[in-house]
Amino acid sequence: MYNCLRRPLNTGPGGESLYLPAHFKESRTEVLHALMRAHPLATLVTLNDTGLVANHIPVENHAEPEPFGLLRGHVARANPVWKEYRTGSEALAIFQGPQVYISPSLYPAKQETGEVVPTWDYALVHAHGTLRFIQDTEWLRALVVRLTNAHEAHRPAPWKVADAPPPYIEKMLSLIVGFEFSISRLTGKWKINQNHPAANRQGVVQGLRGAADANSREIADMLSAFNDEPHA
Repeated sequence: MYNCLRRPLNTGPGGESLYLPAHFKESRTEVLHALMRAHPLATLVTLNDTGLVANHIPVENHAEPEPFGLLRGHVARANPVWKEYRTGSEALAIFQGPQVYISPSLYPAKQETGEVVPTWDYALVHAHGTLRFIQDTEWLRALVVRLTNAHEAHRPAPWKVADAPPPYIEKMLSLIVGFEFSISRLTGKWKINQNHPAANRQGVVQGLRGAADANSREIADMLSAFNDEPHA
């Protein structure tokens, strides 16, 4: 789905949006978009007159327009974010990918020197950009249909918007406001033990592969991909 080579980060103006040592940087736009699509519940952070506001919103991810693409989603009309957002101000959408606790017991170095401590492995993306809010009913209907179809696709009998009575759907559409988030900058942080010796990395992969949860297996796959790549 996405792997974890260390490449120079494409930040553009404004610098980093989080603490990001060079060995944890992920810069490839296609890799960042893959994580965003796989984990579409974004934490949308905006600034209004009272301070920072955070909303948690499933979004639709688009790679176009280049270089960074855009996001689409909707909020409840009762949510004041669409009225209080400062037009043109920078917003931040945070996508949390897989994350897992790493025990020192997974490192061969524990037996060799004992000089190991726990850590937390994770991957995430910060998307910076600006918002515009949209109230057009047909735009909203098309968005809701696409989001529904995308998230129902894996089900044996997918639910469709058309399954609900049309007057009910019209009412529901009147209760939301859409938005388009134009991405101006992407920052990826893949903190998955890349800074450890190869033996410790392999120990983490083996340990996480034996875990039952999806987060552990996903981190194991990402670190395994890193292990398979040549490094200077």
